[in-house]
Amino acid sequence: MSPKKFKGVPAQKFGGSHDTESRKVFEQDLIPLKYKILKERFFSVNKWESYSGKAFAAFKLYDFEGNPVDREPQKGDFIRIDIPGPGEPEAKGYDWVEITDICFYQDSFSESISMTCRPSGDPQHKESRHIAHFYSSAASSTFMISRNIAHLKAAVYGRNERPNWNAQFIDVIRNLVTAAGGMMGIAKIQWKQLTDSFLDFD
Repeated sequence: MSPKKFKGVPAQKFGGSHDTESRKVFEQDLIPLKYKILKERFFSVNKWESYSGKAFAAFKLYDFEGNPVDREPQKGDFIRIDIPGPGEPEAKGYDWVEITDICFYQDSFSESISMTCRPSGDPQHKESRHIAHFYSSAASSTFMISRNIAHLKAAVYGRNERPNWNAQFIDVIRNLVTAAGGMMGIAKIQWKQLTDSFLDFD
């Protein structure tokens, strides 16, 4: 099945991809209130782990200078990801992505927000050009929430996923194993846990 195409989601050109989506139907008069809560969760990057559970990755938002911040994400910010298991020693065991785009769309019947992230270097070590992530810099993950008159949706769209070969030998092995697992569907299961939790209002 070909990857879905949406405004704000990079085109799929090579490597692995996934479309991970969760939907929940609500009574029409509840949609605005539920979407407001969903937006608060979406923009609370530092709390994503609390929504999806401790077994999931931990996320921490950093500004352009590499300082931890507790606010809504902005284009040019970075997200530090602590995936269960070994990480890259150069980045102290973390994976990093940069927020390269945040898009808002709205019409009379629907609304959506997307945030695209790409693997990046550690912003606390700007002298290094090394990509501190198991995917190469060409990969992207686009987080998206949306509403229409009937339901809410939370989604993650992965595109152009390939292992990061630009690393030391032991890190290349780790990147290959982690990326292969992601491309075989393990990442989709984890992202589904996050998108489901975004829509869990009980």
